[in-house]
Order: sequence, then C-alpha cells, then structure tokens
Amino acid sequence: MISLEWVKDYIDISDQDLEELAVKITKAGINVEKVITNQIKHLVIGEVVECVPHPDSDHMHVCHVNVGSDELVQIVCGAPNVREGIKVIVALPGAVLPGDFEIKKSKLRGVESNGMICALYELGLEEKTDETYAKGIEELDSAAPVGGNPIAYLGMGDTLYELDIHKHRNNDCYYHIGFAYEIGAILNRRVKLPELTFKEEKDSVDKHFKLNVNSKKCPFYLAKMVTGVEIGESPDFIKRRLVAAGMRPINNVVDISNYVMLEFGQPLHFFDKDKLGDGILVRDAKENEEVVTLDGKKRVLKSSDIVITDGKKPVCIAGVMGGENTEVDENTKNILIEAAIFDAVSIRYTASNLDLRSEASIRYGKGLSYEYTEMALKRACHLLEKYANAKILTGVVRHDSIDKTPKKVEFIPEDVNKLLGITVSEDDMKVELERLEFDYELVDGKFIVTIPSRRLDIDPNVNDIAEEIGRLYGYHNLVSTIPTVPIRRGQYVGDVKYRKMLSKRLRGLGLNEVKTYTLVSPEMASVFKYREVENAILPNPMSSDKSIVRTSLIPSLLNVYSYNKKRKVKDICIYEIAKTYDKKYNETSLVCGLVSGNYSSNGWSKPVKYDFYTIKGIVENILDFMGFKNRYSFEISDATDLHPGVSANILLDRKKIGILGRVHPSINKDEIYVFELSLNALMSKIKPLKYREAPKYPGMERDMAFILDKDVTAGEVMTTIKKAGGRLLDSVTVFDVYTGENVADDKKSIAFTVNFMDSSRTLTEEEVMTVFNNIIDKVVSVHGAELRDK
Repeated sequence: MISLEWVKDYIDISDQDLEELAVKITKAGINVEKVITNQIKHLVIGEVVECVPHPDSDHMHVCHVNVGSDELVQIVCGAPNVREGIKVIVALPGAVLPGDFEIKKSKLRGVESNGMICALYELGLEEKTDETYAKGIEELDSAAPVGGNPIAYLGMGDTLYELDIHKHRNNDCYYHIGFAYEIGAILNRRVKLPELTFKEEKDSVDKHFKLNVNSKKCPFYLAKMVTGVEIGESPDFIKRRLVAAGMRPINNVVDISNYVMLEFGQPLHFFDKDKLGDGILVRDAKENEEVVTLDGKKRVLKSSDIVITDGKKPVCIAGVMGGENTEVDENTKNILIEAAIFDAVSIRYTASNLDLRSEASIRYGKGLSYEYTEMALKRACHLLEKYANAKILTGVVRHDSIDKTPKKVEFIPEDVNKLLGITVSEDDMKVELERLEFDYELVDGKFIVTIPSRRLDIDPNVNDIAEEIGRLYGYHNLVSTIPTVPIRRGQYVGDVKYRKMLSKRLRGLGLNEVKTYTLVSPEMASVFKYREVENAILPNPMSSDKSIVRTSLIPSLLNVYSYNKKRKVKDICIYEIAKTYDKKYNETSLVCGLVSGNYSSNGWSKPVKYDFYTIKGIVENILDFMGFKNRYSFEISDATDLHPGVSANILLDRKKIGILGRVHPSINKDEIYVFELSLNALMSKIKPLKYREAPKYPGMERDMAFILDKDVTAGEVMTTIKKAGGRLLDSVTVFDVYTGENVADDKKSIAFTVNFMDSSRTLTEEEVMTVFNNIIDKVVSVHGAELRDK
C-alpha cells in the first residue's frame, strides 16, 4: 500500500489527478490494482452566515452559506446543531457521496436547496452510530478556510495505491522513496530525498559496543547508538501514514523504525542497549536453539537460520523478528540501532519454516541496497533526535564484506530495437535513461549504462534495459510483426507417424480400434508363437492373468471377441496397434486385426460374410497404401494356431513380416479371421514413393481360365503370367475360383483378367493376342494346366 501524501514529500505531484496518474503508472508496467481515497469532488468548507427556521417545518432550517464564492448558497438543513456563525462541510450540486448518492438542486417542502451540509458519517469518514447521528453535522474550528478542501483540512485526504507487484520485478515499489523514483521516471521529475542530518555527541559508540560477525550470510551490518530516549506518542503525520500502510502505531521509537522501513525499504531493529549488554555476535543458529520473540512465542531454530546474540544467547532472529529479552519498552533510555543486510534466501526459508512472515522478512527476502542501508540508519537517527529527544553517539560500528561492483551493461541501440520490435532513436534512449536516473556514457555509438544499486530487480543485461526503455517509451508504440524465425512443418515422426497413418487407414476400412493390456496370462502367451521369441515373465505379477509380457496381439483380440460375443455382438471388426516385448525387453510394434460375422447386411439382400479373402484384401489394401505394391506376396503358412489351408504368411521383399488366416478350431470353433504384421519391418522397408504419369493411351483387357491341380496356388500362376507377359502386361488379377460340376474332384478352375498397355502408343489387336497366346502356352506348360472352354 503506497500513500500519495507520503510520496509528495519526495516528488511534486500537486498538479496531478491521482486517478489519471494511476493509469499512467499502470501503463508503464506497475499495476495499480486499486485507488483508495476519501476525496469527494464539489466538497468545500462553508460558513453559515444566516440561519432561520423553515416556514413549513418544525425542525428544518433555511441557511445561507458562504462557500468562498461571490454569492451565498441557500441550503435547507435538518440537523439540530446548525446555527449562524459556524464553519461546516458543504456538498455542492454534483458531489457524489458514499452509496452513490448524488447531490442535486432540489426543493424541500417548497424551499429551494442548493447543496447539503454534511456529517462525517455521511462522507464515510466515521461509522454511523446513535452517538454520531445525534451529534449532527460536523462543526469545524474557526480557523478552517472558507472555500477550502475539508477532507484535506481534517487530515483525511490521503490517497492510497494498492499495488500488484511482480514477485521478480519492481522490488523498489515496496517502499515510498522507490515508488517516488517510479513516478519521477514517468513524469520526468527529480526525486528529493528526506532529511538525514543530526548532531552527534562527543562520546563514541566504540566505547560502549563491540561487533563480531561469524556468518557468511551477513555481508553488511551497521550499528549506531543513541541515548536519553524519551518514549511517547508519535507525531500525528507518522501515526497517520503508518495506519494508511496497514501498521499499528505503538510509540515514537517503534513507529520510527517502521516508518523508516516503509520509507527506504530497509528494515531496522532497535535493541534496548541496557538489556543487550556490550556486544553483538552474529552467527548461524544451533540446531534446535530456542528464542522467545516479541510476540511472546518460543521459536525453535534450525542451523540454517541466522541469529543475533549478545555473545551467548540469541536476542533476535536475524531479518525476521526481535527477541523479547531486548525489547524496547516504556522504560528504555538507550538504544542500539541495527541496519543490516542478510542472505535473502536464508531469510525466506527461516520465515517459511517458522511460519513468521513479517514486514521486515518480506523486504529482507527480496534483497536490499547497501546505499539505502546507510541512509536508513541516518534517517532513523534524525527522527529519533527530532521526535524522541535522543542524543546520537559519534561513529558507526561496521561489518562490510558486500560486493559493491557497479552493475554495468553495454549495448548498441540496435540491440534494444531488436528486442522491442520497434525503432527507438538514440536520442530517445538518452531521454528514457535520464528519466530513469540511470547514469550512462555514449562511446562510439555504444551505450555504457550503470544501474543504480536501488534497482536490485534489474540485472546487467540488455534485456532488462530494453524492458525499462520500452515501458517508459510506451507499450502502445510496440508494433505487431510477423515472426521471421525459421519454421518447419509440424508432423509426427518415427513409429508414431506410421501408427497414426495405419490407424486412420484401418478405421477407413471399417475396423474399430481397441486397447488391451500388455500383460497376459500363461494360457494366452502359449498360442500364436509364430515369431519364435521368448516371453518375459514378471517375477512379482499383480495376478496370474497379468504375469507375462505378450509377444503377439492376436490372443488379446480373441479375448475382446469373446467379451463382445457374450454380450450378443455378432459382427465384430477390430484392430490394435501396440508394442510387444521379448525376454530381453526388445520392443516390436505390431499391427493386428480380427474380423468375424457379416461384412455388410442391410436387411433386404443376403449378408456378405467375412472370409479369408476379406482379411487378405484388408492386408493388401494397407500394404498398397504404404507403397509396397508389387513388393509383397503370400505363401502357405505353417502356423499351428491357424486353420491349415485357410492361412498364409505375409512376405515383403520375400521376407516374412506376418501372418493371416482363420483361427484354428481347436482355439475357437467360430469362423474368426485374423492378421498380424510387424510395423518395425514395414518401417524398415519403406522407400520414397515413385509417381507414374496417368496413361494417355487405352489398354486392352483379356480374360482366361485354367483348370489346375488343387495344390497349385493362384499366386504361382500369376508369377508365371507376369514373366510371360513382358513389358506390355500392366496387371493381372484373379476374378474367380471354381470347384464343382464339370471340374474333376482333384482339380479347380481359376480365372484371371490380364490388362495390356503401352504408355507411348495404342496397342494393336495382333500384338496383344501374340502376348496373350504366349501367356496361355507358358501356364499350360509350367503348371500342367488346361485352358478352360478352348
């Protein structure tokens, strides 16, 4: 909480509207959360020059009041104590009183009234009680200036700013002089520091006191001694300002220590010198050491805390709270003033561990300026001499190991402009640095800036200087620009990319994704071991059904199938993409699918059931989608957990990457088809896609059917057709497999469609038929086939 009446001691803001000033401060980066004020516009001191009874009321009076203007103002007043000759508080038309009550010209029982003579409770300056109500309007003393500001005259005209201070910045705004510098920078005005002078006695503090510092956590310690102190009440202005800042006045000595802390940001501690003795030892606390603090509570310390001792026992928890055994009381005459700097981190930990956050510990925990430590000690002496009749002994007891190296930063204007995104001229930068009262030199176009020690929140780097220049230059001058940093396309990479891609494709084919446990039972782990890898067995499983790390996803999908079937789900089409692990926990990503029931059913036509060719088509579709066309093939599988004759191994570049087929009846009697592929194998085989121009010339299709032995596969025949077709053969597909009437029991009929095409010309009938007949001859000779319907 910042008192603007207090700030006026250091900087002239008499010409400023304090609410508008709050806006300027907020725009400059210090957030003023609330403006608290008793000031009311159109409120003046008036003198009642005539007071007569109201013609139509037994308690109201018609008053003519001099408010400092050329003519008198007529006001109707019902207060019992209104009378001629008294000075009063007058709210003129336009004044808005607490409760959003606006004063307007009106008539009261037929008599014009041009304002209101006020009581203090009507202005929100005191509580409304039976006593204050009975007192009536406020009577000011005869010295009150007519036409003046009554709030200011009563000493209640302070305006307070409630600040929202960033925990890492603006530490100088925790005290009034620091805030005055902030206002000075915004308004481009200079700050005047308070009076620090005092008269010293011939007697020296060195004769009465010795200091010993045995802690690295205390780099700076000053002490000064005063005698003959007279304990009493503080001056009204000190009490008023402490109350405004949220502190309770106690007596002139204690109040001065708090006053200086709120002024310079430097906490002070006053010891009763007679209780303290002749020396101080600053050291780290002993583990479980005890001290009774000023609030009467026993505190147990840790070895990380810092204590002030009289050489033997603790008399103060450094930076947090003093001890009860050296407290200043009404009998105190001699005082030792401590002004020190302690390690900020240590003070924060101590305050937190003891749950003892004080105004002093907050400021110690943020760090202090050694220059203000010196000033605060002198200011305390000045005020004690003036308001407590203290006599100041000569000299200062000092311990000083603090680093006083000035914080300097060098930069060129372009460095600041790059950070701000705007162009601030060199001359404008000079202006902003002068407003901040930052000393600087300009050498060959380079600024060398010295950061004052009071600005502990600014580090010696160009980023902080740019922020200070930018906020004073005006954030509204910052221009939005499109970033020019290099960017790259956002995309999935590695196995995640292909997992996403395959998952999307499988969903497009009508399969639903499932997620199952990586851990399976021994029974599930014993089937579908076609990959010939050994399972990892958990030494301490949660349960027996979650005791083995799976090497295949098919058993898990069979469990999902059984679960759904028990719940009357007849048509099941599911897939899963997941990692599996062997005994050495080498991982392999697998793609697995399971289908059963009807592929399509509309209630009118005959349902289309899932079969071997459906599951094979799904596999072909995803392999083609990934760019493996003409690189994959199928061969008869020897997997014991698949139905013999209705199963196949999936080959890619002639290497086995998975299986497909119907689940063996010994595992499940239902007609269930599955496939499983190694995603790792697919990823290792992917090559950049090659694109071929769409054909400009038409192709020619021909059909052929062969009667073959049942053990001859369509794949073997297609291989022969491709070799015989040469460069004119574009594609070959199977469109029918037939067994039954007109075909011997040990034979089958397979029909193929072959397509011929040349990308450079239209083929002739003669050359197509030549190749077509060559294909027939090759198949007949290689496979002992018979051309059907010849």
